[in-house]
Amino acid sequence: MTVRVRFAPSPTGMFHVGGARSALQNWIFAKQQGGVFVLRIEDTDAARNRPEWTEGILSALDWIGIARGSYEGPYFQSSYAGEHRAAAQRLYEGGRAYYCDCTREDVQARTGPQQRGYDGFCRDRGLEPGEGRALRFRTPDEGETVVVDLVRGEPTFENKLIEDFVIARGDGSPVFLLANVVDDMSMGITHVIRAEEHLPNTPKQQLLWDALGVKPPIWAHVPVVVNEKRQKLSKRRDKVALEAYRDEGYLADAMRNYLMLLGWAPSGDREIVPWSVIEEEFRLDEVNPSPAFFDEKKLRAFNGDYIRALPVADFVEACRPWLTGTETIAPPPWQPEEFDPAAFAAVAPLAQTRIAVLSEIVPNVDFLFLADPLIDEAAWAKAMKEGAADLLDAAIVAFEALESWDAESLKATLEAVGAERGLKLGKAQAPVRVAVTGRTVGLPLFESLEVLGRDRTLTRLRAARVRLV
Repeated sequence: MTVRVRFAPSPTGMFHVGGARSALQNWIFAKQQGGVFVLRIEDTDAARNRPEWTEGILSALDWIGIARGSYEGPYFQSSYAGEHRAAAQRLYEGGRAYYCDCTREDVQARTGPQQRGYDGFCRDRGLEPGEGRALRFRTPDEGETVVVDLVRGEPTFENKLIEDFVIARGDGSPVFLLANVVDDMSMGITHVIRAEEHLPNTPKQQLLWDALGVKPPIWAHVPVVVNEKRQKLSKRRDKVALEAYRDEGYLADAMRNYLMLLGWAPSGDREIVPWSVIEEEFRLDEVNPSPAFFDEKKLRAFNGDYIRALPVADFVEACRPWLTGTETIAPPPWQPEEFDPAAFAAVAPLAQTRIAVLSEIVPNVDFLFLADPLIDEAAWAKAMKEGAADLLDAAIVAFEALESWDAESLKATLEAVGAERGLKLGKAQAPVRVAVTGRTVGLPLFESLEVLGRDRTLTRLRAARVRLV
């Protein structure tokens, strides 16, 4: 038997990080088993059916390493509408489903303290198909439905506690439960790996598999992803869009490594591991069923580690979208002709150790490419206190006299200027840093001045001195 798994997102305008985690787990499991990964877009909801949203899913999968052409699909659920209706008809003709004309208000009116959901009112009325009549599945009165789950063991559900659920609406269109089952049957899916939130639907889907005469798949319900308050991640409340993390400057390798740790851990006391190790070691039966905390602070630290591990040339290339702008990343504050690749390459090793996401590269290097620095007024007020004017005057004179414009000479010169005024280097360099870069923190000052150059440095120091008059 060839293992076939599927990832079946709905096009909703964003790609949820929890969905990305499930996609990666399906992808790895299929590779380990020599199987097939199937992508199916569940597009039957017209409000969620836009081509650009589907493209967003494909692009996000590309980014995390599930590239187009390496999987089967994408298929579109809407293309299988005929098979969905045919399956509903088979269930009706076989006595496994019946028509019901109860409205929601009717059902609610008959629901008492001991009654959960629909009470089976139309089960034996023998209603024919008709406008406004929903088709309900005839759930067995006795017995149990056992779900074989690679993560959760064998959850068992009493059939008498499962209501006769709707499988086709009053207009004849099948609901998600049935469409999902029929699609998995049509595509030969052998294993369904998905989030825990789908577990309550699983006994109903398994009953449908049985009623349609097909062996159900093996299930694996991985833990729900939660925020710091242990609430399920919500797009209305939490930062959940994979694209947002990508456009902020998280590395794909860091993101997919972190996502795979949501409910699972590699061997040994380690978390940052090569993807090849994750592909080799990941096991569904080792996934912890408890909710998995998506810790954005930890992810940020993870990403910083990955950035620092890049070869400098790769780091330079990774920063390029933020230095030039793209369709999804805003252009930097300088004009294209103002950007100097050589200057950036010179400071790149310094910046690489100081940023956690790639978007932070812009405020760290903007002073190199703007005609005038962007002054942080709070930083200016903090640095330009009494004595700052005198220090800037002395620094200008000393820097003008330097024979060699290099970091070591610049540091020694300013250190001497500060010492003459009873200031340690840290205090002496604060006014200079703000005058030249606009900020109190940033890249190492003297290496920055070396790359900026004598003329531009002196021009900014003089401008700052004029402002202090």
